[in-house]
Amino acid sequence: MGILHDDVVIFRQAEKEGDPTVITVNCPDKTGLGSDLCRIILFFGLTIVRADVSTDGKWCYIVLWVLGKENTRWSLLNKRLVGACPSCSSASGISYYSSDFHPPKPSHLFLLKFNCYDRQGLLHDVTEALCELELVIKKVKVSTTPDGKVMDLFFITDTRELLHTEKRKEYTKEYLRGTLKDAMIDIDIELVEPAAADVSACSPASSFLPAAITEEAVETGRLIRLDEVTITMDNTLSPTHTLVQIVCQDHKGLVYDIMRTFKDYNIQICYGRFYIKERGKCDIDLFITQGDGNKIVDPNKQQSLSSRLRTELLRPVRVGVESRGPDTELLVANPVELSGKGRPLVFYDITLALKRLQTCIFSVTIDIPPRT
Repeated sequence: MGILHDDVVIFRQAEKEGDPTVITVNCPDKTGLGSDLCRIILFFGLTIVRADVSTDGKWCYIVLWVLGKENTRWSLLNKRLVGACPSCSSASGISYYSSDFHPPKPSHLFLLKFNCYDRQGLLHDVTEALCELELVIKKVKVSTTPDGKVMDLFFITDTRELLHTEKRKEYTKEYLRGTLKDAMIDIDIELVEPAAADVSACSPASSFLPAAITEEAVETGRLIRLDEVTITMDNTLSPTHTLVQIVCQDHKGLVYDIMRTFKDYNIQICYGRFYIKERGKCDIDLFITQGDGNKIVDPNKQQSLSSRLRTELLRPVRVGVESRGPDTELLVANPVELSGKGRPLVFYDITLALKRLQTCIFSVTIDIPPRT
């Protein structure tokens, strides 16, 4: 007999301000489940301060301690987390995950076009509204004319998969009109044909970060030193698992960065523990296996995984600033999963930072280059 649908994800709200909310996930397992759950939590703007993961390869039990915000939509978060879990049915028993069984359909791509009068913080306000509407930004082209008008092109997908309906379209338009108010001139949303999804015709080639920038790690305004990340692998403590121990400084999306890396390597986390100590120091212990269920004993594979983890922890987001004559160009690069999903809320965080710095944005290009 399976478990009830309502028991897949359980929330225990914080008893007092400042305490974490505890999220318990109890469902069939799949490789990459931890990454998918952490990505959703990061998308909702929450911070994971502690985590415990346990699985027997078929069923998993995950406990996450998260710090929320006053406006966190917990019921919607619950729904999204349940949707990311492999299915289970009380009538037919457990339905285990299979990577080639009912692969997810690609989301429909829409082009959101609007003209408006420019003002400080405009782009962040639009980005925030799109996040609240659960619309995911795939590509962006923003241009400002000399007379103070803005032409914005947002290629977006809808988490709810309803933007093809007139009701959802009209609600989105009205929501954005309410956000922009008198600044709005006109707005339109249309479905993009697959052949027209490439925006290269309306945007210049993507900029690449200078080599000097990519050699440094920039996160929340400070450099992360090499000695702040320690990664060790041990095959002697368990007859069936490789132990990976990580000591590093906390940063936004830390657990997601680790889980995403393991997902890309098709590595299963059989048991894991994460917690933050004093001064933002993090201890992570993970017992892992390869996709074939065996330990990682090949020194080359160990080195490859260790190097990738170090890179992601040292440089979760690459940032550079270039002078372009009278203008300044801000270059930001962030990792993309093998599935094509980018790190959540990067554009939101950038526009928020620039808004707080009272820095005007007059042109933007966002793109995900194809993997080679």
